[in-house]
Amino acid sequence: MAWDNFKRITFRKKKDTPGGLWMKCDGCGAMVYKKRVEEKLHVCPECNFHFAISSKNRIKFLLDTDSLEETHADMAPCDPLKFTGNTPYVERLAKAQKHTGLKDAAIVGRARIKGREIAFGVTDSRFLMGSMGSVVGEKISRIAEYATEERLPLIIVSGSGGGARMDEGMISLMQMAKTSAAIGRYKKSGGLFISILTNPTMGGAMASFAALGDIIVAEPKALIGFAGPRVYQSTVRGGKLPPGFQRSEYMLEHGFVDMIVSRTEMRDVFYNLMDYCDINRKKTPAAAEAAKNATRPGKHCHAHEMQRVPARF
Repeated sequence: MAWDNFKRITFRKKKDTPGGLWMKCDGCGAMVYKKRVEEKLHVCPECNFHFAISSKNRIKFLLDTDSLEETHADMAPCDPLKFTGNTPYVERLAKAQKHTGLKDAAIVGRARIKGREIAFGVTDSRFLMGSMGSVVGEKISRIAEYATEERLPLIIVSGSGGGARMDEGMISLMQMAKTSAAIGRYKKSGGLFISILTNPTMGGAMASFAALGDIIVAEPKALIGFAGPRVYQSTVRGGKLPPGFQRSEYMLEHGFVDMIVSRTEMRDVFYNLMDYCDINRKKTPAAAEAAKNATRPGKHCHAHEMQRVPARF
């Protein structure tokens, strides 16, 4: 009798909870509300960890809306060596192009930040880790040359963790020399180059254009260097690398980076830097109006303070 009554008991179905509302922070391990992270431009509200973002979001967060006039968008890589390896290069390219919607890892063009006209470039780590092949090197070189001709400030966001793209052999290695020469000519002409280092910026990019900025800015806790920590650790016989080695904060302390700026503050900071340097001779009416209302960083604000190490100058 008791068993018959138990069988008639009905259990209420648990109400479904919408998925994808929470995400785990890779920095502090906390579960954070995804919408709040997105509102903070994909920055953890608990620990300020900067999540990896696409080049599309970089453009959205940093530049004026619809201001980017992309150039050389049809430039696509080829396979001069017919490289195979574990996976043929042409197959890796096709997969990356399908995944990102890009033809290669770099986007360049003319844009505006708070009304100020700039020459702009960004590399996308989702495309073969943002590695620098012939197309990336050519695009960076061309935007530097364009900035020289138009007398515009140059801002390049580096999201390159893959170094030189060895699928293209010597051609990829020569991009380091080519981009460095183009940046050198631009700086000789009196231009202002602001280099932004994100997590990670490594290898060929860090060994060339990314390290040549007049002002080098990094996102918090970004991994920066030529090789990874494990490679350097193998060269330290029995010793240990310093805490935070190769991170933005370590680089700032030792004078390799000038500023550490949160993603949420970059627009104001870059606008102010260009205003301080008075580099943009083509100031639009909108830029002139924005100059009156610009938010100035505090004199002693650590996040914006220029790191001056005499040995660098």
